[in-house]
Amino acid sequence: MADSPFPRSSRGGLLRTTLNSSMAPQNLSHSLLILEQSNAEQEDRSLMENTGDDLDRGQSRMDVLYPQFFDVLQTQGAGQEAFEVIQALTHVCRGVMEQLELDIDHGMGGEQGTRQRESLLTWLRQEINTWRLLHALFYDRILLQTDRPVDDEMQDGPTLGGSEKEVIQQLYALNATLREYQLVVDWLEACYDRGEQQNPLHAHDRMMAWENTLFQLENLQGAAFGKGHEIVTRLDPDAPVREKRPLHALDEEDNLRLSRAIFELIRSGRVDDGLKLCKHFGQTWRAAILEGWRLHEDPNFEQNVSGLHEKLPIEGNPRRDIWKRCAWMLADSKNYDEYSRATAGVFSGHLGSLKTLLHSNWHDLLWAHLKVQIDIRVESEIRGCCLKNYQPMPDDYWNGRMTMEQIFDELNVAKDASVRDYAQGQQGIIQRHLILDTCGELIQHMVRWVEKDTAQQSPHQLRFMAHIVLFLRQIGRVEQERQAEKIVAAYVEALIARGEPQLIAYYTASLSNPLQVKLYSRFLEQVEQKRPRELAVDAALQAGLDVEQITRVTVENIRLAHQSLGEFGEPKSGEISAIDQRKISALEWLTYLPEQRGELLWQANAMIRTYLASNKVECMRQTFRMVPADIVQQLVSLYGSVDNIPPREECCLKEYLCYKVYLSGVDSFVEWNRLQQNKPKKPLASHAASSQDNFTERMASERKEQAHRSEVVRWEHKLKEQAKQTIETLYNVLMFPDKGWLVDPFIPKLPENAVQLNWDHRLLQMEKLRSICIPEIALLLNEVMFKSGDFAGCVRLADEISSENRQLYKVYTKHKLAELLAKIADASLELLNSKVDPWGYPITT
Repeated sequence: MADSPFPRSSRGGLLRTTLNSSMAPQNLSHSLLILEQSNAEQEDRSLMENTGDDLDRGQSRMDVLYPQFFDVLQTQGAGQEAFEVIQALTHVCRGVMEQLELDIDHGMGGEQGTRQRESLLTWLRQEINTWRLLHALFYDRILLQTDRPVDDEMQDGPTLGGSEKEVIQQLYALNATLREYQLVVDWLEACYDRGEQQNPLHAHDRMMAWENTLFQLENLQGAAFGKGHEIVTRLDPDAPVREKRPLHALDEEDNLRLSRAIFELIRSGRVDDGLKLCKHFGQTWRAAILEGWRLHEDPNFEQNVSGLHEKLPIEGNPRRDIWKRCAWMLADSKNYDEYSRATAGVFSGHLGSLKTLLHSNWHDLLWAHLKVQIDIRVESEIRGCCLKNYQPMPDDYWNGRMTMEQIFDELNVAKDASVRDYAQGQQGIIQRHLILDTCGELIQHMVRWVEKDTAQQSPHQLRFMAHIVLFLRQIGRVEQERQAEKIVAAYVEALIARGEPQLIAYYTASLSNPLQVKLYSRFLEQVEQKRPRELAVDAALQAGLDVEQITRVTVENIRLAHQSLGEFGEPKSGEISAIDQRKISALEWLTYLPEQRGELLWQANAMIRTYLASNKVECMRQTFRMVPADIVQQLVSLYGSVDNIPPREECCLKEYLCYKVYLSGVDSFVEWNRLQQNKPKKPLASHAASSQDNFTERMASERKEQAHRSEVVRWEHKLKEQAKQTIETLYNVLMFPDKGWLVDPFIPKLPENAVQLNWDHRLLQMEKLRSICIPEIALLLNEVMFKSGDFAGCVRLADEISSENRQLYKVYTKHKLAELLAKIADASLELLNSKVDPWGYPITT
């Protein structure tokens, strides 16, 4: 069972909780382990990274919150575990805050570093406070109010009779609204920060009240201070007001400082410490006055279950109504200092005295309003349920009743600009809606912040808002899922800028599938190296993302992106531009999962079609290398047999083989052309030398000529073999089986997602490539045969083009067909010159 970070004690009217005296958070094993690991890592790095930490001025301390929040959320479960997670997040933030405070104490980063760290500390304190508020309120709403009747207006409160304490205990148990008011008050008191103020009191072991006034009254002749000034003549507590004379100047100053210290203790919820302070400074009457607000209960009227006939002590103040009216009059009087008036106003529901003192702070004003509202509700319940005649309270007391909405409306238009700024700022809006339990409006505000000025939202603000949304979603308080996803998506985009795959994958998995694909593919587009890519895919698989769809979209986004070539333009022939290299490298995303072999073929073929149309043969080769050499066997193994391969994969496989044959033919032609242009050169003839050297030179020249002839013979043989191989590989393109080159095999029906695949567009591209490549292959083939002396083969090429079997002539335009026929005519002319007919057959008479 997860306990609230705001422990509760039995309340009676304005009974205080033990919150402020036991603020140590629970020891959650997981969160503490995370905190210890983080602290250890930071200590280990501190010796090595002091310079770097000075440069970022504490930002590295804050940035550990990203992985630490991720580690905490991995332990998240349903129900009560969600509240343990909130506590763990608070622990993590507090650990970072302590590290920043240590850095400030050590003076790291100088003045600028200190200012930056103080700014980070301010944010962290506000975040921690908000987490504590969220935990306290929703722990009560989700776990404690489930089996209890909720009565906001206290219509069905405690029954008649009973002591004041019993009545209020029942009221708190039954009325969720009052209980939430008290929770907010507890939270405001726990978060109270006195700031940079020093201890306003100077104390020693024993103090005497108004000792300077007493000394002056007893020894007027020897008074060192105050002589000649009229002071009180009596030392009873009411003397300054009754006689309208001041105390000794030093006592007046001490009195004011004591009043201030007492009020600050009450503001922070430490009433008992305030009583001790009064006694320590000798003002026991002030301590007695501060006890007057306690609810009355006489246990002797109850049945003594223990059977002992002993008189039990009476609790509280039996004349509490008189004390309360007097306290109200004191708070309303102008004869007392503002701290004394405010102290009385806290316990008597006098809002004016509190607003006079607490006018410049949003939290202080909210605390003042809620203290008054709780007081009015408690007093109303006591007077309505307890069988006793009470002294009436002034009408202004009862007229001070307000709803929570009215309180926040008043804070929004407060006179002090700092109050208005906080009320209309992000933290103020978040805390207001958490208190009002208007989670839908809170999420709408967050969405507006994200959509309006995403660039102005720091990553830590996005982290904070995203985790609030994730918590509200888990407890079922998110009404519009799309709105909530926008906030989490904004945080994911901030994480993408940091490039941590585990975090990105985890938070992306909390979104809907379209957003998952969009965001994680955007992250993958930024990952260029092999090892980081493997880590990104592993993180996505662990988070349960649709890796197949994400990687497909990633490759498509990179492949279809339009980017400028830059100042250097197109690279030289045979080189690959950086843009094309990035597109080709993206195919690596489709090589990690065996199930994506078909998708790999589909995307690779799409790239090859583009590069082939642009005559980027080197890009084609590089793309071709990205496909595993045993792709056919892998597909057959994946689907069990050739007959089970789906239509898309079957068409992709044939298209891939078509490109393989094409590249083989082109490479073979390039090699033949290289050999053909690199015929061994004849050695240069040497000049005539003297008769004595004539024989030696002649022998050397003959050896060179003999070596040249041998080299020419080898070259001719090699060229002949290469020509034969080139003709065969080029013919493989023209004579490609199964309906021809770049023609899909027969499939019973198109793929189910043919529209999304742009199937018709692909067919048009393939048809266009046939009209470009087949005529070029035919010309290359004709060139090889012509230069090899196979003129009859050139003529037979016309038969293959005009054959109705493959109908290659249909891909020709009139211009290209005329060009080919002219080449064939030249071959026929060569045949006629060789005393054979135009087709290469001997002439018969």
